[in-house]
Amino acid sequence: MAEPGPAGSVRRCLARLPALKARPGGGPRRTELHLLFDQLISESCGPEPAAAPCPQDVCAVLVQACQLVPLDQEHLVSKVCQLIHHLLNRYQVMVDEQSLNFLLSYCISALRQCSSWTHVEILQALAALVYNNGPKCQKYLPDLLGKAGLLLQFSDPAQPDVELRRAAVRSMANLCLSVPAQPYLDESYRSVCFQTFLSVLQSSKTSDVDDITFCMLLQSALKGVQSLLNGGKMKLMQTDQIGALLAVLKKCMFHGLPGQSIEVPTALYPAPLPQYDKRSPVKQEQSEPASSKQPGSRRKKCKGKQKKGEFGEEGREDSGDAGNESVLGADMLKLHLEDVQPRASDVCAGKDPLCSQPTGWKRISSSESEYSDTEGGIQSKVRSYQANVRQGALACFLSTIKSIEKRILYGYWSAFVPDAPGIGSPQSVSLMTIALKDPSPKTRACALQVLSAFLEGSKQFLSVAEDANDHKRAFTPFSVIIASSIRELHRCLLLALVAESSSQTLTQIVKCLANLVSNAPYSRLKPGLLTRVWNQIKPYIFHKDVNVRVSSLTLLGAIVSVQAPLPEVQLLLQQPSSSGLNSSGSATPGRFSSCEQWRKALPWAGENPLDNPAGCGPPEPCWLLRLCVSIIILPREDSCSDSDATFLSLSSVYEPCPLRLEALQVLALLVKGYFPMAQSYFLELGEVACRCMEEMDPSIQLHGAKLLEELGTGVLQQHKPDSPTGPEQRVPVSVVVTFWTMMLNGPLPGTLQSSPHPTLQTSACDALSSILPEAFSLLQGDQQILCVTLLLGLNHSENPLVKAAAARALGVYILFPCLRQDVMFVADTANAILNSLHDKSPNVRAKAAWSLGNLTDTLIINMETMGQSFQEELSDLLLLKLLRSATEASKDRDKVKSNAVRALGNVLHFLQPCHVANPRFREAMEESLQALIATVGSEATMKVRWNACYALGNVFKNPALPLGEAPWATQAFSALSSVVKSCKNFKVRIKSAMALSIPSRRECYGSTEQFCQIWSALVVALQRSEDTEDFLEFKYSSSLRTQICRALLHLLRLARSTDLPLIGATLRDHGEAIKPLVLQYLRSSGEENEAGMLTDLRERERGLQRAIDHLSGIERELQGKVRVRVSLYLEDVLTDHINTTELTEA
Repeated sequence: MAEPGPAGSVRRCLARLPALKARPGGGPRRTELHLLFDQLISESCGPEPAAAPCPQDVCAVLVQACQLVPLDQEHLVSKVCQLIHHLLNRYQVMVDEQSLNFLLSYCISALRQCSSWTHVEILQALAALVYNNGPKCQKYLPDLLGKAGLLLQFSDPAQPDVELRRAAVRSMANLCLSVPAQPYLDESYRSVCFQTFLSVLQSSKTSDVDDITFCMLLQSALKGVQSLLNGGKMKLMQTDQIGALLAVLKKCMFHGLPGQSIEVPTALYPAPLPQYDKRSPVKQEQSEPASSKQPGSRRKKCKGKQKKGEFGEEGREDSGDAGNESVLGADMLKLHLEDVQPRASDVCAGKDPLCSQPTGWKRISSSESEYSDTEGGIQSKVRSYQANVRQGALACFLSTIKSIEKRILYGYWSAFVPDAPGIGSPQSVSLMTIALKDPSPKTRACALQVLSAFLEGSKQFLSVAEDANDHKRAFTPFSVIIASSIRELHRCLLLALVAESSSQTLTQIVKCLANLVSNAPYSRLKPGLLTRVWNQIKPYIFHKDVNVRVSSLTLLGAIVSVQAPLPEVQLLLQQPSSSGLNSSGSATPGRFSSCEQWRKALPWAGENPLDNPAGCGPPEPCWLLRLCVSIIILPREDSCSDSDATFLSLSSVYEPCPLRLEALQVLALLVKGYFPMAQSYFLELGEVACRCMEEMDPSIQLHGAKLLEELGTGVLQQHKPDSPTGPEQRVPVSVVVTFWTMMLNGPLPGTLQSSPHPTLQTSACDALSSILPEAFSLLQGDQQILCVTLLLGLNHSENPLVKAAAARALGVYILFPCLRQDVMFVADTANAILNSLHDKSPNVRAKAAWSLGNLTDTLIINMETMGQSFQEELSDLLLLKLLRSATEASKDRDKVKSNAVRALGNVLHFLQPCHVANPRFREAMEESLQALIATVGSEATMKVRWNACYALGNVFKNPALPLGEAPWATQAFSALSSVVKSCKNFKVRIKSAMALSIPSRRECYGSTEQFCQIWSALVVALQRSEDTEDFLEFKYSSSLRTQICRALLHLLRLARSTDLPLIGATLRDHGEAIKPLVLQYLRSSGEENEAGMLTDLRERERGLQRAIDHLSGIERELQGKVRVRVSLYLEDVLTDHINTTELTEA
């Protein structure tokens, strides 16, 4: 039985072709070939087949067909090229390399030998062949793109046949498509193609060219530019290149847009001021989009429900068929379907739903076109193709944004982002013009996505914005221009929000607003902008489309997280829940019909444990907090839109997963930025986190754990010693104990042991590390043991994320007062950290090194508070392991090294005389000291170097070390002396000067020569304390001067008689130079010492006086044998200081 459908036809054709080849006589054979080709072409244009032919059969048919058609039979050549074009496009066949070589050679030869009337069909076949096959076409590139290349000839602006030019440009665009892991076009060919595409886009339509053909030509060129830019294959660096491209893209963005006729210069130039757009006065619309009738009429036209999932693979050809709106590239596909899910849904789905989509251009099935054959006619068809050009230009602009450095891109801000119109002048056209006035919802959505990409990462650029206070200036500062632009963006986006009817486009508007809110510097702008956004977005939280609801929550999350806490947002959070909810028919305020409904669903509803001064709050919960909780824990009240079905099963009783996830994230942001407002419902929020962690969905569990972490962190911040929150306003420790008891008796231990979900375990570890130390000490003993046991166990996890989180959490716990004095816990934690310090994951080692630093800080604290008892109980073997492991870690990468050197300093400080005398320790000590000294003078990051200087200072505090006589001490002083004079980073210099001032006895500084070398280095360092090439370092110069002066005075207070000659000689040469600097140190107020404590004026004077007294005594003993009396110099400095102070006070 014959195989039905196209697959069978191709097989039958494959069987018949050899017979035609053998038959003598050209006439009948030619006729049969015509009939055979017609049949195959007809079938390829029919309905979608149930089973497509296999690629091998298609390639075999095409190769044999070309072998049977000589180039002098031009009608057959034309038909076989049509066959190539139709079969490859319809069945999406990727041609194998052998067949490709033959077919390409055939097409190139046909272009050279056949008449011009056949060239369009040949080029269409060529375009289908090279699509996604660019890397395999390398040897044909000279024929196609060389100096006299065929494609360059046919795409030349002088080419009179526009159809032929379009076919050549399309072939060139398909050649430019990149294939992953394959070589790309050489730079010379890329440049040739780019200039060709640019010249096409710069050209104007002549009267003899119809609109549709011209639109298809522009589409092909736009596709080519986008292919060159996608995947980072071509970076735009030259200003003229960028300016020319942006100019043509701006022109094409408005191509055929009703009511807009703009003239764009050949190139745009970066400028901070708005650029002039010359528009035809005849077609100029009113400057206020809201008052125009156009948006209202086109909104009504677009209200029909759009079908989802009807995208076909456009592939090798333009969407030239009538009624197909092209959406160019996978980036634009996100606008209409899957990418209506914001960040939360990505977690829910587990991956980006678009990741499997090809990066080719897509086209919409004709059922989605904006006209029908019966209604439209040629004008509707033209409008559709013009909309395709606008969408293609916007897609290309999106790729362009990704290919330009942001600092360069923002030079063109005023060309694409609206600014408030001047008095009497029309508003300049911008991306918002399209978003407000384009009749196609897809084009509006494209413009909004481009604007979002423009705004993404703009925080630094927009940070200069500042509202004008003085309106009488002769010029408008750049900061005021940017502020005006930000305000206009808010106004236009809120106008678009009110006018939009398409749910997909509405989602993009809200996302764009969220991006704007995340980057705008509201603290520098007049209040009110966020209030308008806040009040206008409220009704959309209850929109019938779940994606609009999710993006609305995303926007609210952006508002509560931007520069938190903002006074304006604090007021908004305190608004009554009904405020702003009665302005939209889409709202469902019934969800709040019971003020306490959400609290009744929680076991803590009976009483508010924070009903005291510490928890005083509004009479009803913050409405946003209540909204988020109700979305998370309450069953859904009614069905929403059909799009909900994407996210939930029929049996689900809760809101869709993305909505719940977004509500959890907003709740976490609210707790993080406005904890005083959330703390009134501290236990209720803990119960929400518990419920989420008890669910089956790992993504809900994950965000429940993140909410728990934010709650714990909020309490930690409140209870810090330097917290601005008064004790009576903090969450009481007893409530915190109740909170963590609930967690540890609930799902948290199970979540920590959920090994199939390492990300969840990691987040749970982070949450467990946010417990308040005072609350931990009041937990029951078995709960304390549970926490410690879980963390020690997770430290042996095979997953690096979990292991790193557990290592960090142990580093937090080791500082808890109730745990750090437990020698067994210290030992267990030390062994666990040392295990992680040797992990193959750099992240695990970095976290373990941080914890090792904390562990060794604990050793020092215990040594100072518990004394000999703790030192004797700690194992010598463990101490040796700590020393060796920290030494080894100090040779690791910088993120590990910075904490490893901190740990080394602590361990060397902790060592007792018995350890120093122990031969086993001696070698490890020498190696560790050499590692520290090498790090001080290394090319490591500055953080590593200042930690190394600090560590050496710690070493100098240990009286058991032979500081004055050991060879390593000389090397250490030499390294610090070098750094204090010449390091570019002032913080490193400060730490080195601090280290040099730590030894408490003169013997520790060694010989007179060494002592005087240190003194001389500090004098030179003081003279250079304001010398820097980096302006940012200058702010540390005062602190550096203070620390050097302290070190100098410390040395003078310890100096011996043998030191004075050299000290005197230094002062003779440099005394006058450093005197003003010493006086500045004496006069400065509020300086911090190395312990972080403020020192007052009198203390500095007393320090100088002690040095004078000490030196005077030595000089009296010497009975005038020194040439320069150092004490007299210091007395002179002190006298000048006292006189100046008295004058100032008078």
